[in-house]
Amino acid sequence: MSEKKLITPRKLAGFMELEPCKQLILNEMENKIKSIYEKFAFMPLDTPILELSEILLAKSGGDIDKEVYAFTKGDTNVCMRYDLTVPLARFVAMNQFNLTFPFKRYQIGKVFRGEKPQKGRFRELIQCDADIIGLDTLPLLADAECIKLADSVFTEFGLKIVSHISNRNILFGYCEGLGLEDKTLDILIILDKLGKIGKENALYELNKLGLTEAQSGALIDITLNSGDFGKVLESIKNLSENETYQKGVKELEEVYSYLKAYEIPTENYVLDIGIIRGHNYYTGTVFEMYMPQHPEFGAVCAGGRYDNLAGYYTTQKMPGVGVSIGLTRLFDLLDKNDMLPKISPTNIKLQIIPLGDTLTHCLKLQKYFQTQMVCDVNYDARSFKSKMNSANKREIPFIMIVGETEVESGKYALKNMKTGEQYNLSMEECLNKIK
Repeated sequence: MSEKKLITPRKLAGFMELEPCKQLILNEMENKIKSIYEKFAFMPLDTPILELSEILLAKSGGDIDKEVYAFTKGDTNVCMRYDLTVPLARFVAMNQFNLTFPFKRYQIGKVFRGEKPQKGRFRELIQCDADIIGLDTLPLLADAECIKLADSVFTEFGLKIVSHISNRNILFGYCEGLGLEDKTLDILIILDKLGKIGKENALYELNKLGLTEAQSGALIDITLNSGDFGKVLESIKNLSENETYQKGVKELEEVYSYLKAYEIPTENYVLDIGIIRGHNYYTGTVFEMYMPQHPEFGAVCAGGRYDNLAGYYTTQKMPGVGVSIGLTRLFDLLDKNDMLPKISPTNIKLQIIPLGDTLTHCLKLQKYFQTQMVCDVNYDARSFKSKMNSANKREIPFIMIVGETEVESGKYALKNMKTGEQYNLSMEECLNKIK
């Protein structure tokens, strides 16, 4: 009989898989984000990973269609969600008569994108989204709340971020004022790349679209405005009399007043006209968050306002604003730069080691301690020394040694693995000592 051929264990590229000690850190980050979102009165939502293709692809097109994981099951065309926004749009359209508006929801879940995996880009990634949806209208305070939300999350992480904020009506209106309405989207694509391609290349690209040197120069100059929110706002407010432009100015002024009311430190946000956001569904406030000590990370959080979230699924106008943290990418950046929070590689607070025929008694002890902490019984058949070495390697803080003498006396050997101190205590005294 021939030997069984073993399959080499491997995983698909672009899918994160962590060892348990790092998974604990990721879980803790996820829990902190959830806690902050709920503190701001956002309600949880968990939409399915699979959606009907006609639903999921209604708002897509171009490169998105190529990235979607799609398949057919029977007569049904199905896709795996590539973001959490489209499922949200479908949900509010289906449930609009049962929801109270403004509807504030958060969702933390995996999305899937069949793109080429590379540094910082994954095929499976955890998104942490928070959105506020209005019915017909939505006050601009919601925009400032999403910025405050992101600032609070990163403050909780102990990470310094600066929110770069703008309003798409500024550049839309400026283009209109220059008589370039029919070329606006193409212009914005070029201006959105200004930081990457540089001023000279941007001038060349704009001139190729048919813009004059004066028009191209003026557009680049206004796009490069960035800095103290109040000062930049004052410097641009009268650059165009266009109605759309002035709408953008007034919206920025209002959002600015709310940011000050939230008492966000002024060094934590700037007005940056160069923040455009590539998605065409953004219609007003847009923002991207950067870590000033690590500009090479790029944006670690982003979002903005959109006029009509569910326009493909209902005639009811539902404006919204949202913020999204790509947790998988953020975790990967922090991990590769040795910036992850330092926590114990295990969540076990107490491990009980039975000696002799005491296992069933140890299980009773475990039940008692589990009401207060994570408690584990090491029932492995290895030697006592091996068990102690394993506990030390896993950085388990307390060990309880239970032999037949301990069972008879009701006094147990409790060892503090950090200090090396050992005590002989009752079950209740052990609990108090550990706590």
